[in-house]
Amino acid sequence: MLPAAWDGRLRLPVIAAPMTAVSGPDLVIAACASGVIGSFPTHNAPSVEVLEQWLGRIRTELGSADLDRVPAPVAANLIVHRSNARRDADLEACVRGGVELVIASVGSPKDVVAPLHDAGVLVYADVASLRHVDLASAAGVDGLVLLTAGAGGQTGWANPFAFVRAVRERYDGTIVLAGGISDGAGIAATEVLGADLAYLGTRFIATQESLASPEYRAAVVAATLDDITTSRQVSGLEANVLTSWLQSREAASDGAFAQDRLLAARDVWAAGHSVSGTDDVPAVADLVDRLEKDYQSARHPLGDVTASERY
Repeated sequence: MLPAAWDGRLRLPVIAAPMTAVSGPDLVIAACASGVIGSFPTHNAPSVEVLEQWLGRIRTELGSADLDRVPAPVAANLIVHRSNARRDADLEACVRGGVELVIASVGSPKDVVAPLHDAGVLVYADVASLRHVDLASAAGVDGLVLLTAGAGGQTGWANPFAFVRAVRERYDGTIVLAGGISDGAGIAATEVLGADLAYLGTRFIATQESLASPEYRAAVVAATLDDITTSRQVSGLEANVLTSWLQSREAASDGAFAQDRLLAARDVWAAGHSVSGTDDVPAVADLVDRLEKDYQSARHPLGDVTASERY
């Protein structure tokens, strides 16, 4: 179930997922203006001061945009691991900047839920197991982002069909499905499974508003799911990356998690299995138009016919 305050603001049940060195103000503004939730990791801004500037720009441009609906919500992704020295300052900047949703990653959200709820901000948490689900639910989050096999960047291991159904049996809040979704059929399938929102990351890497380099975008477009490797080399956490990028790296990981390595890894070419559905570099608005058309076709495969004509 989605918040009542979002009624009429979403063209599609989609979050343009937050991606390191990919998601910035241009991508967020374009996504929200197009009717999908735009998000970015707070650590993409090189300092708290720059983060505040980004949020001010996003708020100003969306507030002045000539749209036929209220823009979709802005979401910030916050790394909540205790080693993130900027965590509390970034949290305060998000509250001041009018962020409606914070997505907590890499650690327990328990320390950030209360201050964000006090400010009227929703909190979703990344989860990759039923143990994570129970801990995040006990912390009082409003939603869960299910990291399943095939998700780009920090990933999960569970099958999405099994994971969504298992979580829905024990959790009544908002469920977001992440992993391998690149088109309208995937978005529609997400809803059929019982999730409320689809997380699309890889498909938004190859957009004109992305912060990704031209070479990175081209590599995503050229790749198939066979070109994705799961590795701990980036930060000690399992992450899906382009095999070509990984093979070009000489540094080896000791397997231990390191926050500074995670935040320093801004040249990573992360991507998920949905590279197989990414074959061009459109503007975000054009991509959302295409997704909506495919989504409606998937939901109504026989067109506008009566039930008696269908069966």
